[in-house]
Amino acid sequence: MSFAWLKHYMPRGIYARAALILLLPVVVVQIVVSVLFAQRHFEGVTVQMADTVEREIRLVLQELADLPADADLQFAVADVADPLDMGVERIPASDLDAPNRRDWDDFSGLVVIRRLSEQVPDIRSFDLTGGATVRLAVASDAGPVAITFDRRRISARNPHQLLVYMVFFSVLTTMVSFIYLRNQLRPIRRLARAAEAFGRGRNMPYTPGGATELRAAGTAFVDMRNRIERQIETRTLMLSGVSHDLRTPLTRMRLSLSMLDDDERKALEQDVDDMQGMIDAFLDFAKGDGEGEPERTDPIALATTVVEDAQRAGQPVTLKEVEGQGTVRLRPLAMRRALDNLVSNAVRYGGRAEVSVRITDKSLRFRVEDDGPGIPEDQRADAQRPFTRLDLARNQDKGSGVGLGLAIATDIARGHGGTLRLGRSSALRGLRADIVIAR
Repeated sequence: MSFAWLKHYMPRGIYARAALILLLPVVVVQIVVSVLFAQRHFEGVTVQMADTVEREIRLVLQELADLPADADLQFAVADVADPLDMGVERIPASDLDAPNRRDWDDFSGLVVIRRLSEQVPDIRSFDLTGGATVRLAVASDAGPVAITFDRRRISARNPHQLLVYMVFFSVLTTMVSFIYLRNQLRPIRRLARAAEAFGRGRNMPYTPGGATELRAAGTAFVDMRNRIERQIETRTLMLSGVSHDLRTPLTRMRLSLSMLDDDERKALEQDVDDMQGMIDAFLDFAKGDGEGEPERTDPIALATTVVEDAQRAGQPVTLKEVEGQGTVRLRPLAMRRALDNLVSNAVRYGGRAEVSVRITDKSLRFRVEDDGPGIPEDQRADAQRPFTRLDLARNQDKGSGVGLGLAIATDIARGHGGTLRLGRSSALRGLRADIVIAR
């Protein structure tokens, strides 16, 4: 039998789930104990006491059976009623048809009424209100009478004490358990915050703590974070060093080319410019999203600046749509470089490009669309990999490129805890590139 449907009703957070694991057994135990207590205490004890009172009532009724209709009941049955601590008096016949009365929370009263009705059919009505006295309307041989006696003779004293103690100590132990649970879950929440921050490109101070297993997980996270940081640093230094070393021979080549004739120099200078562009792309990829610390940034102003710079460079780029407002924690230089790469790709492979920004309470989305040929769905994942060129002939026709534009944008989006999504533009029928970042 599958219990997959239970997942829809389970809490999401670990604190809520731990609280459920803690409270569920307590509640179940309380319910079981309450049911057993009601059966053994309310029913069992009350039935035994009702049987005793039933025999005493029969003695009183036997004494009434031999009395004339006009006899003084209190004096006539005193020898029997007084030792039994019962009161007897005449009542109107209409009181025999009165409804049974009891307090709403008098559960033992239900047992009393049911038991005495079965044992003594002459009892026509019960009045258990007030809790101190029981009043029975009885159709005796001497006429309608009321028999009264102390309620404590037919019900257990203070039957609620066990339930009160059980609830009180359950609440007390639950509060203590919650305090202990919070202290145990605090290292997990700290580890989750540190991992989330690192996934968004921020290095939050973190020291492993808590139980042995949590310390082991925290230590593994710190080691993993250090290895990733060393790898990123090594990649950056390697690409930066290679790119820097290549600039010197390129500079000498430019000087040498300047001495050649114009006809011979033009093609060679184009090759040198292409190599310079490749080196710049390597440097951008090496930097990744590591430029500066995250800060509160206006995404609309950032996108507006990118569009205006592209327009000044003669590129057909427009700011199409802006939705929402506010600031988001971003690395402005890195995010601007990502948008520049998306815009450059859009105008390289299409006739025009449109940029839009959408800000909501939960996310930020930059969108760049073009009217170019787009990217087939089965190749979009490959397009985001470094040094991937889907169509070499087309890329060469459109200008130099090493396949790092989308890879840089993807790297920067991931460094902000977001993602780069590629799709088909419904408006321009070309490529749609979305950078989506959770706020």
